[in-house]
Amino acid sequence: MEKMKKVGESFHDLIAAMARLRGEQGCPWDKEQTHVTLKPFLLEETYELLEAIERGDPKEMAEELGDLLHQIVFHCQIAKDESQFTVDEVICRLVEKMKRRHPHVFSDRQLYDPDAVLQHWVKAKAEENRTKKSASALGDLPRAMPALARAQTVTDRASLLGFDWPSVEQVWGKLEEELAELKTAVSSGNKRRSSEEMGDVLFSLVNLSRFIDLQAEDALAQTVDRFLKRFTHIETRIREKGKTLADSSLEEMDSLWEEAKKIERQENP
Repeated sequence: MEKMKKVGESFHDLIAAMARLRGEQGCPWDKEQTHVTLKPFLLEETYELLEAIERGDPKEMAEELGDLLHQIVFHCQIAKDESQFTVDEVICRLVEKMKRRHPHVFSDRQLYDPDAVLQHWVKAKAEENRTKKSASALGDLPRAMPALARAQTVTDRASLLGFDWPSVEQVWGKLEEELAELKTAVSSGNKRRSSEEMGDVLFSLVNLSRFIDLQAEDALAQTVDRFLKRFTHIETRIREKGKTLADSSLEEMDSLWEEAKKIERQENP
């Protein structure tokens, strides 16, 4: 109880500090911010937290979580200043939602494994959305989300609601079908159709990632990181030869690319 009291006092101090920053004698920059102007900072702090999680550094994670919490409290203070809502309302709604979506913990409902919990969560969310105008049972995922991550979340939710391929073999077949359609569209020179078919191929790849228990967004991010690392190796080796990329042949760059891959395999056998 004493520890909880200290946590409550710390949170109160945080709210009070934010109110002071936005107050009459507060910070000129903080006072002029709005929900809209803070959007880039909220996004930046979220990505910095994701990087800290990726690195597995607890101290860095704690710091980045604090920075993200600052953004949340900032928005709550702006809303209070504009008589929209308060941080108390935000917390109360969150607690109600947590209890509603976890009946196996806060009531006598029995859910015995993670899959059952996920299925209940999706169905509970679908029921919540049912009362909203034009809302889908899949939820209103923001279009600002990275497209691969958004696609994987959508297909995860659809699967939990019973709309899914019966087996991974059928997903492979769908991918091959979409690749063939993409080739045909590209050959036709129709940009709009080519774009649609490329999207279908990517969506099929996301479905495949889900079936083999991979996160498509993470897989692509790791590939981009590897590409950048290998390309940096090419640039470094070419500079060591006193040359530039413009002076180098594709064959020379390909050779250095393979050299970079060999080094990777030695570092990560």
